[in-house]
Amino acid sequence: MLLLSDATVMVQSGTSSNWFRLTPTNGSYIQGGWSNIASMSYERANYASVVLQDGRVFVAGGEQPTNGPQQIHAEVYDPRTNGWFVTADEGGVTFKDSESVILPDGTVLVHPLLPTNAPLTDFIFNATQNVWTIAGTNIGRQGEATWVKLPDDSILTIDKEASTSERYIPALNMWIPEGVVPTSLWEQAEIGAGFLLPDGRAVFLGGNGHTALYTPSSLGGTNAGNWARGPDIPNGLAASDAPAAMMVNGRILCLVGVPHQAGSLAPTLFYEYDYTGRTTNTDGTVNTNGAFQVVFSPGNTTNAYPSRAGNNYLLDLPDGTVLLGSREDPTGQFYVYRPGPSPLPSGKPTIDSVSWKANGSLHLSGTLFNGISQGTSYGDDAQQDSNYPLVRFTDGSGNVTYGTTYNWSSTGVQTGGRIVTTESTVPSTVFDGPGTYSLQVVANGISSDPVTFYGPVWVDFNFTGIFQFGTYSFPFMALSNGVPAVASGGTIAFKANVQPSISPETMTISKPMTLISVGGPATIGQ
Repeated sequence: MLLLSDATVMVQSGTSSNWFRLTPTNGSYIQGGWSNIASMSYERANYASVVLQDGRVFVAGGEQPTNGPQQIHAEVYDPRTNGWFVTADEGGVTFKDSESVILPDGTVLVHPLLPTNAPLTDFIFNATQNVWTIAGTNIGRQGEATWVKLPDDSILTIDKEASTSERYIPALNMWIPEGVVPTSLWEQAEIGAGFLLPDGRAVFLGGNGHTALYTPSSLGGTNAGNWARGPDIPNGLAASDAPAAMMVNGRILCLVGVPHQAGSLAPTLFYEYDYTGRTTNTDGTVNTNGAFQVVFSPGNTTNAYPSRAGNNYLLDLPDGTVLLGSREDPTGQFYVYRPGPSPLPSGKPTIDSVSWKANGSLHLSGTLFNGISQGTSYGDDAQQDSNYPLVRFTDGSGNVTYGTTYNWSSTGVQTGGRIVTTESTVPSTVFDGPGTYSLQVVANGISSDPVTFYGPVWVDFNFTGIFQFGTYSFPFMALSNGVPAVASGGTIAFKANVQPSISPETMTISKPMTLISVGGPATIGQ
């Protein structure tokens, strides 16, 4: 499941090439509607995936079908055209058990199939140019591993079937050693999810039930950080090839089951990991690195969920809930988990400015547009990062719509006080005409305070219709008609698709407003 930058959700049907789209209704995913979208060129399962800065989707390789053609091919989906295209050839490299992550420059780092007992060079895909290049070489084995993005845009991981760790530095295009993890986290070839925590540490969930936490020595540097052992997952359970999701309250929703070399076995239990909690170890000592608490399973009981943990997927939604989908549910039923308590203030975006662009889209700037963490984590079998801004509009009646964001200035996490920006389209209902809206930026379910946004009053000097309402379809013919209709601080948009767009009128405007021209230049006066 992937969250697109227009707040809709792409969901793959099983392991097929078929995809569906879940569109929220008035901001509600529970009340949302399903529709078909274009199918991939290849069937694939357990593959690398990233939502790109321009809103497209990149996928590469796949563990199934075994030795299938999808393992040497990558594809890009464009929601604007509802079409897929196969990318340029990367040289016949096989992508299987592959991690991927978007880098600061918008390119994608992808890990290919790892030969037995050998580190391997990663690859970088530039979607704008449709070009592959060679990246840094891993220090240890990384097939089946989990990547965690840190606030300095470096990527932290634990080497396969080992207790060594390493970190990728994008500016250097190289992996550096990060020391020995105090306890093994692997169940033979499997490990669990990993997350950047609100306090700046990172946590990895073990395929064998152990956990470990990492503290950076300094952000932006190459010095190794420090590792500490975390609390064990209760009752001998483990997150072996299993999903987890960072929630708006900073806790992590985890699916755990019986540890097994091929992934946690059914039945599955749901836990929340609280990084601020304390746990008493079996020897009576106290572990201050967090605690696990069992929570309700789907159906709102503590009964175990009958499916295997690894056949479920989680996704953070913009309304602050977490979506659960299962490959083992024959009914195709999805569930939504509602966390509590309130969202973390440290993850709250702030909007500094909203301005119109000549093409009728918006430019927004502010802080914390990218969220606390990547959102959800699974490991090599699914990357569903959603650390990018969404833009939500709410009218006076409470109706919710979303724009489509693109060209995010940052692909990072925990960006602090640094000013970041995004572009956003304006939903058709807002774009069409006058109205007052509440506008918010949302990052992994945490919303900014609302700012007032005015739908434009439209003026078209070439309009010849009878009715003039100031809407896109029925604009005013003259600026003198639009000025009284626009709210103080609002916007008049000149519809200048037909050229020349000229009016000889002159006037004095005595209230603040923004004038923009969409589709071409507009000339008023002399």
